[in-house]
Amino acid sequence: MILPHGSPQLSLYSNEPTYPICINDQVLRLLEQGAAVAIGVSGGKDSSAVAARTVAFLKEIRHCGEVILVHSDLGRVEWRDSLPTCRRLAERLGLELVVVRRTAGDMMDRWRQRWRNNVERYASLSCVRLILPWSTPTMRFCTSELKQQVIALELTRRFAGKTILSVCGIRREESANRAKTPILRLQPRLHRERSATVGYDWHPIADWSLDQVLSYLDDQGIPLHQAYSVFGASRVSCCFCILASRADLMASARCDDHRDIYRQLVSLEIESTFAFQDGCWLADIAPELLTPELRNRVPVAKANAAGREQAERAIPEHLLYSRGWPTCIPNVEEARCLAAARQQVSEAVGISIDFRNPAAIISRYAELIEKRPPHHQ
Repeated sequence: MILPHGSPQLSLYSNEPTYPICINDQVLRLLEQGAAVAIGVSGGKDSSAVAARTVAFLKEIRHCGEVILVHSDLGRVEWRDSLPTCRRLAERLGLELVVVRRTAGDMMDRWRQRWRNNVERYASLSCVRLILPWSTPTMRFCTSELKQQVIALELTRRFAGKTILSVCGIRREESANRAKTPILRLQPRLHRERSATVGYDWHPIADWSLDQVLSYLDDQGIPLHQAYSVFGASRVSCCFCILASRADLMASARCDDHRDIYRQLVSLEIESTFAFQDGCWLADIAPELLTPELRNRVPVAKANAAGREQAERAIPEHLLYSRGWPTCIPNVEEARCLAAARQQVSEAVGISIDFRNPAAIISRYAELIEKRPPHHQ
């Protein structure tokens, strides 16, 4: 049966007082009503812990709704052990593992397509500064597009007409941002009129420490992903992640499975002249894994990156676009400055561009201002 409702946050101990579930009255009501529960798993320690603990809790309260594990496969950038780890966990918990993938290609495809798109935008002066191919800490389309979006599509299709609780192993201890994580929040991606679904994100181990996670997995006899146990990484996500520490990048480079994707990523660094992380070139993590040709191109790419950055620093700030649109038309001197910067960038990166002279640049700005939507005026 469902435990009695109480304060906004209840620690439900049951048979495991060391590992309380974060829950509130609303979660209890939704579970009592038979909400479907989808637990996101990556193969990492937090998702394994939240899956096992949540399933145990649902059994304790005799939850009658559907429960699944769901894993979003990012393709070549995944640790090879991630999907097998999720499968072993699903078998242990007696649950179906639903594996979803982005139909337009994997994470590497997404970064390459983004770079091609950004080169086209720069060539047509649809942006003023050249835009990097990579995800960033403030622009994590890797998570939103390749995980959250594809998972939401599957859940709203699978659980049409139902309320969905999407479980995630986020912990408040992990960062200042995650310290604000609520127990439950609306998830707009799961609110679909067509499928008549309503959905929420639920964070059952939000208050757990790292020690609790590791201790719980050990108590339950759930083995750790090889990223931790064999290579000494501190986290599991992409094998080379834009958020990873240098130590974790080096740990990943020690895995023979990652040599090919490492070279592909470094190749895109060289082609784009953008380091994989701000201030950290992936090429410097394990240069011994690179072909001689790639190693020789790295210093040239870094020099070209410095040239690109120097050229773009000279662009007057007011000529940059706001929400994708210009706010003014440059005068002749300003347009001359921008033309020189664009020429230097095109030579440094090795891309061809339109709008090379002041007159063409002024005309392009005027054209874009004329097309600018009313709400951008």
